[in-house]
Amino acid sequence: MRPLLASLPLLALLGGCSYLPTWDSLPSVTGEKVLGLVTPYRVEVVQGNVLTKEMVARVKPGMPKAQVRDLLGSPLLTDVFHEARWDYVFTIRRQGAPEQQRLVVAEFDGERLKALTVPDDLPTEQEFVASVNTFKPTRSQPKLALTDAERSALPPPKKSTEAAPTAAAEGPAPGRIYPPLESKTGAGS
Repeated sequence: MRPLLASLPLLALLGGCSYLPTWDSLPSVTGEKVLGLVTPYRVEVVQGNVLTKEMVARVKPGMPKAQVRDLLGSPLLTDVFHEARWDYVFTIRRQGAPEQQRLVVAEFDGERLKALTVPDDLPTEQEFVASVNTFKPTRSQPKLALTDAERSALPPPKKSTEAAPTAAAEGPAPGRIYPPLESKTGAGS
């Protein structure tokens, strides 16, 4: 009888397992929200070289590889089998901003730049900064200065009956005394 009573809780526990949800029945992350309510934090992923129209405009055919590297930076991809081609790839995924992906290809003839393939949607520096700036202030910025009309509307400062003491009337300021940084006895004595 005792073994039967001891096995009842185990049987009840195993029987309860049939009521556990399966992976298919659990709510999933769909789109931008979990359960249609909560937006999870997404890690910002920035990879590659940011190139703008201003940077690419400085690069001219016939430049040596070292000068192209100085102007555009080191390429993200250099292939051992295709040493005459450098791929400058840029991707960025930020929450609240559209995903961006661009590819600039530099082709070389020996040690000199032969051609630079640039996408049509390459932004200027200002356009790039505006596209990645997702900060939108929720409240207005504080005003830091008064206008002349606001300044003239202020009450005049109160005149004190006691004269403020001057440094000359009090005498010279007392000198500061600092403790020594090291003891004079020394470590070896």
